[in-house]
Amino acid sequence: MDSTDVRPSRPRDAAAPERPLLSQAVRPWAAWVLVACAVIVPVLGALLAHQTRANTFDRAVDAPIIRAFSDHQVTAYLLGRPGSELPAFLMVVAIVAVCLLAGRLSGALLAALGLAVSEGLTEELLKPLFHRTYLGSVVYPSGHMTAIAAIAATVTVLLLLPPQPARARVLRYLVLAAAYVLVVAVPVGLIGLRWHYFTDIVGGAAVSVGTVIAVAFILDAPLVRRWLAGPSRWLRVTVSRGMLAECKPAP
Repeated sequence: MDSTDVRPSRPRDAAAPERPLLSQAVRPWAAWVLVACAVIVPVLGALLAHQTRANTFDRAVDAPIIRAFSDHQVTAYLLGRPGSELPAFLMVVAIVAVCLLAGRLSGALLAALGLAVSEGLTEELLKPLFHRTYLGSVVYPSGHMTAIAAIAATVTVLLLLPPQPARARVLRYLVLAAAYVLVVAVPVGLIGLRWHYFTDIVGGAAVSVGTVIAVAFILDAPLVRRWLAGPSRWLRVTVSRGMLAECKPAP
C-alpha cells in the first residue's frame, strides 16, 4: 500500500464518551455529604438568625485570630482577598478554559455553575433570610468562603475523585494543594478583618460543597449526559484536530 493513502485516524479520546464526574464508588458518600450540607446550612442559619454579635463559640474561635491580626490588617486582607468576586471569577474562568481545552464540557459547566449557583444562593436567598449581622453587615453565610470553597470543591471533583487518568498526577496534586491552602487562608483573613464569624465560614463552605456535589449529580444524570454527548464529542474532536494541526510540520 502506498504510504500516501494512509490517513490519520481520529484520536480515540475524541470518539470515546466523556467520563462521568463522579464514579459509582464515590456516589454514595458524596450523597451523604450533600445531605449533611443540606442540613447544616438551614439548621445553623436558624440558630444564628438575626444575631448582631458573636456567640460564645464564635468568640472562643475568633478572638485569638483577631488579636493575632490586630496590627496586621494588610496581611489579613491579602489572605481573604482570593475569596472576593474578581479573583474567584478569574480562577473559575481559568478552570473553565482548561476543561474546554481538555475536552471536558461537564467539567467546565461544573466550575461555572458551582460558583454561580452557590453565590446566588448565599447572596440572594440565605443572607436576607437569616439576616445575621457583624458590625452592621449581613454575614451568614460568608460569600467569600462560598466562592473559594466552590472552587476547591470543583477541583476536588475534577482532579481527585475517581474516575481519574493516571497521567499528570503530580500536577493534579499541586493544584489541589493550592486550592486547599486558599480554603484555610481565606477564612483566617476574613476573621482577622472582622468581616465574618467562624460559623459564617462553616455555613459558606457547606453551601458551596453541597451545591457543587448537587451540580455534579445533575450533570452525571443519564438524560443530561445524553444532552451533552453531542456538544462534548464536537468539543473533543475540535480540540484534537487543533492539536494535530499544531503538531503538523510546516511544509
